[in-house]
Amino acid sequence: MIFRRLWLSAAVLALALSPLPSNAASAAPQPSGPAWSVERDADALRDTGVTGVAVRLETPRGTVTARSGVGDLLTRRPVPNDGYLRLGSTTKTFVATVMLQLVGERRISLDQTVEQLLPGVVSGARNDGRTITLRDLLQHTSGLSDYIHDVFPDLSPQTYFANRWRAYKPEELVDLAMRHEPAFPAGTRWAYSNTNYVLAGMIIEKITGRTWEQQVHDRILRPLGLQHTGTPGTWPFLPYPHTANYQQFTVDGPMVDTTIPYRPFDSGADGSMTGTARDLNRFFSALASGRLLKPAEFAAMRNTVPVPQDSGHPEGTRDGLGLFFTPLPCGGGYLGHGGSGFGYVIRTATTMDGQRTVTVSAHSRSADPQIAARQEDALRNLIDHTLCPTT
Repeated sequence: MIFRRLWLSAAVLALALSPLPSNAASAAPQPSGPAWSVERDADALRDTGVTGVAVRLETPRGTVTARSGVGDLLTRRPVPNDGYLRLGSTTKTFVATVMLQLVGERRISLDQTVEQLLPGVVSGARNDGRTITLRDLLQHTSGLSDYIHDVFPDLSPQTYFANRWRAYKPEELVDLAMRHEPAFPAGTRWAYSNTNYVLAGMIIEKITGRTWEQQVHDRILRPLGLQHTGTPGTWPFLPYPHTANYQQFTVDGPMVDTTIPYRPFDSGADGSMTGTARDLNRFFSALASGRLLKPAEFAAMRNTVPVPQDSGHPEGTRDGLGLFFTPLPCGGGYLGHGGSGFGYVIRTATTMDGQRTVTVSAHSRSADPQIAARQEDALRNLIDHTLCPTT
């Protein structure tokens, strides 16, 4: 059945909070070695209260996978092996790659302004498209308000259920953001805003005459053979197999099945794609190894600015153009991006040469700040352990 019971009963919630099983997707873990380490870290993330966890690590020596928890709190079925995922903001890396390919073809320039490409779209409330460049959009230095605050004004299940089916046109989302003054003059600071990538998608269509989805398919998905990655737009249902997502909206409140996404911010160039860990790893490995961009454009993508410490990113994180750089405790760092929505968090990270790539998906989110912080720490530790060469 497509529609599932969304509110968990007290009995099911008790099960949700009880220890969840570990499910190895590969051979039974040994007491040492990378497979055991990945399984251990997946279990550690599950033990923070995440209902379902999946990990896929690609290295020159092969693939290591791990699953922990359950794929559905009602049926207790296992987390599927390489199931379909909502990519959330990881979509932005695909969009930025297309934009930079267009730059490499000299069809646009990173120094062009939004006003030159979308006349009159960014205006009002002191917003001025003449001062915002394409680089500012891709690097979150535009200062533009994030439209998400307008389409989800309060974190409640009532708002989720009342509005989850509503779809906005990109122009409508930008108009919502234009009601608010910019946070700072373009190019002077960094602040994450999904509005930036809604505009990027509009610019791709303006320049090419085809949607950003079509460009992603033609330029990335088809050449790399990413057969399980898609751009579903407003279509709300994940293909099977997939793990159910659960959101706790209030501390001590019930877990709510949010596998059906919140369409107002899950259907555009800022976060609508779906895919699998296998495909994500292939994409990020190809990107990091220079297969998708010319050297000049790849260098521009990796030209970073510091991210504020209060942004929720690991210390030392810097933002490029649709790609973050994060330091590793063993030295060096990794490139990657993450995505999140109601009930899920996904992260893909790759070493600078693209030789080690990992995707982690966690399929529930807590409303308790302390629990959420522990879950974030466990997720970061997992990525650090998989990408450091000593593991």
